[in-house]
Formats: sequence, C-alpha cells, structure tokens
Amino acid sequence: MSESYHHGVRIVELNEGARPIRTINTAVIGGVFTADDADATAFPLNQAVLIAGDDGMVGKAGTSGTLARSLEAMFNQARPVIVAVRVAEGADEAETNTNVIGGYDASGQASGIQALFAAKQQLGVQPRIIGAPGLDTQAVTTELVSKAKQFRAFVYARAQGETKEEAVTYRNNFADRELMLLWPDFLSWNTVTSSNDEISSVATAMGLRAHLDATYGWHKTLSNVPVQGVTGVSKDVSWMLQSMNTDAGYLNEHEITTLINEDGFRFWGSRTCSSDPLFAFESYTRTAHILADTMAEEHLWAVDLPLTPQLPRDIIDGINAKLRDLVRNNYLIGASCWFDPENNTTDTLKNGTLRIDYDYTPVPPLEDLTLRQRITDHYWMEFSASLAAA
Repeated sequence: MSESYHHGVRIVELNEGARPIRTINTAVIGGVFTADDADATAFPLNQAVLIAGDDGMVGKAGTSGTLARSLEAMFNQARPVIVAVRVAEGADEAETNTNVIGGYDASGQASGIQALFAAKQQLGVQPRIIGAPGLDTQAVTTELVSKAKQFRAFVYARAQGETKEEAVTYRNNFADRELMLLWPDFLSWNTVTSSNDEISSVATAMGLRAHLDATYGWHKTLSNVPVQGVTGVSKDVSWMLQSMNTDAGYLNEHEITTLINEDGFRFWGSRTCSSDPLFAFESYTRTAHILADTMAEEHLWAVDLPLTPQLPRDIIDGINAKLRDLVRNNYLIGASCWFDPENNTTDTLKNGTLRIDYDYTPVPPLEDLTLRQRITDHYWMEFSASLAAA
C-alpha cells in the first residue's frame, strides 16, 4: 500500500486469522414421487417444492401414487426439510421410469430426478438424503446413484425381489458407496383404505436418517434404531442376535439392510453396496461426503485472496480447529491438516495453485461384538475368606 503524507491517525484493518467452519446441513431429504390427484398448486409437476417440516402438506398430496404415504412415513420419524418433485405416473412402468428419471426440455427446464438436483439454485438447500420410494426400479436407482455421486448425496433404495434370494441377486447390479439397499417393506395403517398396507421402507429410512442427523449425528448408521409409525414387516424375516444363520444374517452378509422386530421395529444392517472396503459402511461414505463439502464450501472466502504465507496458515488453522471439534464430539476418531512442500512447488504456487492436505479416521459401527465367557475355579479361593468375614 503506497503511503501518502498524513498528519494524524490511520486505521488499517488486518483481516487475517483462521475462520470458523460450520458443518453443512446434512438432514435435507430429496425425493421424487407420483400423485396424479395432488394439489397442483402445492405440488406442480416436475418442480422442486420445499417442505420445511410442515406435515400439513400431506393433506395436499392426494391419495394416489407414492407422495402422500411417503411423506407420512418421513414425518413419522422427524420433521425434516424435504425437497419433493412430483412426476406424472405413466401408462406402464417404462413410461413411469422415464418420467421419474426426467431430463431437460428445449427451454432448459428440468424434470424428474434432474429437477431434484437443480433445487439448490431455486430453493437454497442441497438434498443429501435421496430416494424415490415405491418408484425405485433398477433404472431409477441407477440414475439416482449417478446423480448422488456428483452431488455427494446418499441414496436409499428398495432391493427388488419377492424373496431374499431375489433381493441378493438384484444387489449384484450395484457397486456404489452412495447406495444402501433395503428389503423388504414395512406395514402401516392406511387411513384411506382403513387397512394395514405396505409402506415404503425407503421413505421410512429417509425420515429416520434425517432424524438421526439432527439429533445424534451423521456418524451413526441407520441400523438398530426404533422406527415410528409402523405395525409390521411385509415379509417374514427371521433374526437372532446370536446367530448369523438367519434371513437377516443372509441379507446383511450380502450388504442388504433388512427389517426386524425386537423391542420395536428396526432397520438391521449398516453396509453400502461399495466395492471398496474403505466405504463399506453408511457412516464411512457420509463422513467422506460431509467432510468434503464442509471443507470446500466454507472456504469460498479464501478464493482470490493474495497468496501470501499467511493465507495457507489461516486455512490450515481453521481446518484443524474444525477437525479437533469433530474428534472431540466423536464424529471422527482422529484427523489433522498440513501443508506439504512437495505438493506446492514454485511453479504451482506462482500459478495461483495451493494444495492443502488433511486426513481423517471415520467412526465405524460396532457390527460384531464378541463376549468371551470363561469358567474358572479362581473364585473358590475367596470362599473361606467370605465365611470368616461373615
């Protein structure tokens, strides 16, 4: 800064130092649904609609299709922020698939899944918990996963099949860390039909995931948490806590989360469809997503500032402060951030490129607990002493 003559006091603001980093909002649901009789003003076709915890929107969702029952399942678990896209139900499954997957028309207007992931620019929220309950055929699930990879979201989908063996065969179509497959569905009382009907386990999972994110944390998996508003399971699934030789054990072994009834109805299983063991658990994938977007989005302030040594110091200090906070609150086992000179050469730095490294260890779920029981004569040694003391 050039210095001109001045007789008095100058004030120069020095805005250096680490910035606080806020975790991104993770508990935002995004879904695609059908409901031909829904209120067209509240739920216009192929437009993303923001539902901010208002269960009164269920009354505008009609009675046909998947919208109303899915919203009921979600609101039974929490009062989440939901981004909903309603699409027209086709004459057959193929046409419905096309409507759900959507695309862009000649004017650039998005529809279906494409409209769901364009919602951030319109509504200011980014869906992180994704699904198309009751509509998640293989084609739809494949498209959801493809989009989820781009936007660091997590997909819950039904493993298609009438039997557990068919569900496992279906699971082999996927190798993605962004996907958890569920089988079968729940039962819930339907006030429209006055009967116990199937309700999507996917919609229930999405609502429960939002509830856990808001109340416990994104490092806790969906598994072994009581769900609300359900009365049964749509298929018989055998389960024993101390045996893997059950239907639930078979499904879990093949990376499918199932449903059990033990002190309430629960999801049972924490694994994704990942082919990479580093992201075998739901919590591992979501930790990777949330850390990446948190660190990226909270450093907009640093872009285009002068690249002096102070700038990387401030960035590293801020990241380490956030990582320490996450470790202290048990979201991570450990983590650290540093500057590596080998990755920041003269050529890269003078070109305005800065590379900062950080690593972390995510929190795994306790999936396999072994209690080692022994019989021993050791305590007989205390028998006489106990009598004498008495």
